[in-house]
Amino acid sequence: MAKPGALDLASGLGGKIDKKEVFSAVEQYEKYHGPDEQEERKANYTDMVNKYYDLVTSFYEFGWGESFHFAHRWKGESLQESTKRHEHFLALQLSLKPEMKVLDVGCGIGGPLREIARFSSTFITGLNNNEYQLSRGTELNRLAGVDKYCNFVKADFMKMPFADNSFDAIYAIDATCHAPDAVGCYKEIYRVLKPGQCFAAYEWCMTDSFDPKNKDHQRIKAEIEIGDGLPDIRSTKKCLEALKLAGFEVIWEKDLAVDSPLPWYLPLDTSHFSLSSFRLTTVGRFITKNMVKALEYLGIAPEGSQRVSSFLEKAAEGLVEGGRKEIFTPMYFFLARKSVTDADHSNLDVGESN
Repeated sequence: MAKPGALDLASGLGGKIDKKEVFSAVEQYEKYHGPDEQEERKANYTDMVNKYYDLVTSFYEFGWGESFHFAHRWKGESLQESTKRHEHFLALQLSLKPEMKVLDVGCGIGGPLREIARFSSTFITGLNNNEYQLSRGTELNRLAGVDKYCNFVKADFMKMPFADNSFDAIYAIDATCHAPDAVGCYKEIYRVLKPGQCFAAYEWCMTDSFDPKNKDHQRIKAEIEIGDGLPDIRSTKKCLEALKLAGFEVIWEKDLAVDSPLPWYLPLDTSHFSLSSFRLTTVGRFITKNMVKALEYLGIAPEGSQRVSSFLEKAAEGLVEGGRKEIFTPMYFFLARKSVTDADHSNLDVGESN
């Protein structure tokens, strides 16, 4: 399916926010990321994340297509090829089989959901709390002809509207990093997963190389948080601890960025040029930035669009720098299993891990 054009980008800017309210929404979103506002972000994560995706989804779709994530990448492999393989790898790790009932937690506009459903012949429900992304996903499902196999539910992944033990498998791709409390989020996933079945995810994390006392490291972390709608990026150790506290048995876990033949951040690297992912390159982002400026000036794009473009550009810089310094990874992978005998561990009262 072809990527959206300039007019699609302009018409989608702001998502479901009234076009006259986009500027104030940008201001409120930026306030959430002021100094010492981490607890405010966690307390208001639903509003913060919803504003973020209303503001940025059209930019993401314009630049990335339907799947908004990085991937382990081989030499000679295009970004699009590595993206699909990244999604297929997840399906294989979960041992997905035809007609299994699967949950995609934080599904975006459903790019991975559609790809995995076609690859595995499963029925996949996408959970998302953003109305604009769900409307885009529903339309894209229809266009792809998978609407009989893929559906969406609007809900908060901290409070899922599903019965206990509902799904044969669950996965999340770069999504549960938005949760204000990892244990609470993983507990909900544990609750709705059938006993003996597995949960797999790619998480955005700070690595062991991150030094919270290093001001340069703090700056990079903050740039990624504001540019990607994150309350607080957890360490890989905190994610692992949270999984265990939620009741999961961790089968295996690894930062897949460590041995990726090509750097995961290559699409955003200023030294890299690619025709196949041109819109993500420095030249492509420069053109997009100036196009948005012109569209806003002409009144086609809402006021505030340039500011969204700016904090996304700052995020790209932070991601590349975080990747080069090896203090951040967008692909901490884990495969975890719910106990066969413990169908109701979710009722246990466990502590919080952030």
